[in-house]
Amino acid sequence: MLKLAAFLSLIWALTLLYGEMFSFWLPFLSCSWPHPPPSMTDGVDHQRDYVKIAVLTDPQLMDRTSLRLAPKSLALEAAQFYTDLYMRRAFLSSILPSKPDVILFLGDHFDGGPFLSDEEWQESWSRFKHIFDIDMLEQTTNIKLYYLAGNHDIGYAAFHSHIPEVIKRYEKAFGARNYQFTAGKVDFIAIDAQTLDGHPLNNVTLATWNFVKNVSKHSSSNSRVLLTHIPLYRPDSTACGPYRASSIINQRINRAAQDNEILYQNFITENGTNDLLDAIKPALILSGHDHDQCTVIHKSKYGSVKEHTLGTISWQQGNLFPSYMLLSASNRILPDGSIPEEAISTKVCFLPVQTYIYIWYLFLFVLTLLIAVFWPTNGVLFQHYLGGFLKNMRSLISSSFSGGGEKLKSEDETYEYEEIWDAEGSMHLIKKTFKVSSTCASKSTSVERGNAVMRSVTRKPNAQETDASNPADVTLHIGSDAVVKTLPRTNKSKTRMVIRRLVRTLSIISIVAAFNVPLYMMLLFKDWIDK
Repeated sequence: MLKLAAFLSLIWALTLLYGEMFSFWLPFLSCSWPHPPPSMTDGVDHQRDYVKIAVLTDPQLMDRTSLRLAPKSLALEAAQFYTDLYMRRAFLSSILPSKPDVILFLGDHFDGGPFLSDEEWQESWSRFKHIFDIDMLEQTTNIKLYYLAGNHDIGYAAFHSHIPEVIKRYEKAFGARNYQFTAGKVDFIAIDAQTLDGHPLNNVTLATWNFVKNVSKHSSSNSRVLLTHIPLYRPDSTACGPYRASSIINQRINRAAQDNEILYQNFITENGTNDLLDAIKPALILSGHDHDQCTVIHKSKYGSVKEHTLGTISWQQGNLFPSYMLLSASNRILPDGSIPEEAISTKVCFLPVQTYIYIWYLFLFVLTLLIAVFWPTNGVLFQHYLGGFLKNMRSLISSSFSGGGEKLKSEDETYEYEEIWDAEGSMHLIKKTFKVSSTCASKSTSVERGNAVMRSVTRKPNAQETDASNPADVTLHIGSDAVVKTLPRTNKSKTRMVIRRLVRTLSIISIVAAFNVPLYMMLLFKDWIDK
């Protein structure tokens, strides 16, 4: 029992170490920074030749608006904890070890941002800073942080005219909604996509379009990347490329009845998209909002432009395969004849599939329970069964190569030998086979093998021997009494066996739990506690 419990404890320990720690190391180990094209370098990988930018989107911290659960309920608190823990592990173990120079968030930091009270909003803001270690990054590193506003942070245009304080609250924590910054020789243009298709006379909509016009007036030799939370317009059923796991989402816009302001949209309108492309002339577009990967090509009068919609970093937002992006922005001036896209290189990195990890935990628990209940009490002689298995395999292989092995004799065959003398006077025995019908064989009282004959003799006992050896009444009496006495003993033995099985099962489970529950708790809080 102890050996079995030790074996199961080891399996559980390895499983927990992988699911709670090692799996979050794999993205860092397997996903490296993309290199600029050879035309931008001298053929040698110099990290100073490009700025490293980590891009993530749609963490959407769960709150009372996320699930139909009571605020502060145990179920909601547990869902928040495990969702936050996953993103913190992904950030600390997968993204930060890559040593980015810039970290870019593409929006939807919270889930119910526009609907939260100031107290609830501050609580979500504190959780966000804890998950992504914002205070540590700002105080102890040179990593620059940039944020985009998402619809789950400030709402759509219909909210802005009725609840203008949501924008002020957002800007106080995250900064401006429309801005640009430069990394290497690449300009990044961030816009508040939620306001683009609002009423033309709306102040926030006017502010966004004025920012776009000012950007378009300033020509630059740098390549440009357009940053927008909401993806640009694409025709219905447009293919999204091989990385997408969910179905394609087509254009959907809902407007308020009273003022025709936008209540919801999953793409920017076609007119808004064309105006943006013509004004900014981007070499690349990055967006979020969709929670899944989508790579499309837009046509503008200045040429084709690729847009990559990045999937969510959270495992609770409808995508089994959370991800982030590594982007390299060149530090070198584009040589003559090159195109703006060559200054930018991207790679999508996928995080552990948390749902699969929990399914494996459940399967292993059921398997452990079954092994503990049904494993033989005296164990399994692995060497004995292995030796028997190998012996059978050798016999099977040898028989295969020898044409099927020895041919079995038919029970209906018998043999006789005939003496034959050759010319030199030597005698030879020739074996001859002949069939015996099954009817005759069944009636015969003799069994023949070769030239030997064996005859069976049966002696019928006399009446006195029968009476002396087997008294009928005594036999019947003893037999019935034995049955009556055996039944209770059998039931008692079965009961004792069941009890022993239950005790052994509880003992094995207790040993496995005593070793692995502390390990699991240690792995949980190792990543959750601030370092």
